[in-house]
Amino acid sequence: MQFKRILHNNKTMLMVKAEQQWYEVAALLDNAVDDDSLLSLLADWPRWHDRLLEALQQSPPPPLDIAAGTRELLPFQPLSLRDFMLSESHAINAARGMVRQFMPALMPLVSSVERITRRPFPALKPKPIWYRQPVYYFSNHLNLATEGDRIHWPAYTRYLDYELELALVLARPLYNATREQALAAIGGFLVLNDFSARDVQLEEMRSGFGPQKSKHFVNALSSTLVTADAVLDRVDRLAAGVRINGHSVCETSTAGLQHSIADMLMHASRDEPLHPGEVLATGTLPMGCALENNHWLQPGDKIELWIEGVGSLTNFISDKKK
Repeated sequence: MQFKRILHNNKTMLMVKAEQQWYEVAALLDNAVDDDSLLSLLADWPRWHDRLLEALQQSPPPPLDIAAGTRELLPFQPLSLRDFMLSESHAINAARGMVRQFMPALMPLVSSVERITRRPFPALKPKPIWYRQPVYYFSNHLNLATEGDRIHWPAYTRYLDYELELALVLARPLYNATREQALAAIGGFLVLNDFSARDVQLEEMRSGFGPQKSKHFVNALSSTLVTADAVLDRVDRLAAGVRINGHSVCETSTAGLQHSIADMLMHASRDEPLHPGEVLATGTLPMGCALENNHWLQPGDKIELWIEGVGSLTNFISDKKK
């Protein structure tokens, strides 16, 4: 099932989709839940799934036209945001893109070595720890845009980038999770756009402390959440892509990641409790950013990300701050 939270006539409403129509969850469940209860529903999903199906099959209330006079909200407020980097292809291609864009004098050497060896330039490959375990950083879960929001272009960057990512939210706590426990704790999946100031990121990463202002100014999370049972059995082979101003600039998928979704959760929960409402993301899918595909954002652009079975996320880029 798909859920979203909207503001309609000054009222916050949790909605569920059925037969291409959107229904208010509270009305379906006789106000047994409130409009901020999505995580509670997901925590006991088999029971609520059956109750929702029964209500939809009997005498559901009229559907709501959410396109008319509504504002889409985040489906829930994340407690944290861990952003991983699971794709070797992305890691290497993005590193090559950093050289091409910001260290062009080195590009002939990189190209020559790669042409002769027919392998990636050694310095472009992730460090050994990346192959041993999923690596991640904590992003800013308080600065999150959602569907239709305008993204402010930070005054300190000339290279604003997008990053196509699959995100999940936990519905149950985890601690030293097994693979089965990790997968069972997933409440649902969303689309994440990890906006990045690439010229700022390069210098910050050299500081040894990781990304700061290059990442924390904003991220965007889709307003629609799809429950885990809808895509979990094919989560490692979902088609995905990026469109800028309606033109496709990337077609990719969730296939071929170095570490699985379960690996991600198992590692994060090693001797550390994880809580319902925490969001974890895969990192950029292959070719899913301008560093890789060379289609850079410009002021006024419309950026759309989509993942098969999960949904889409559209944002509008503001003018650069003068």
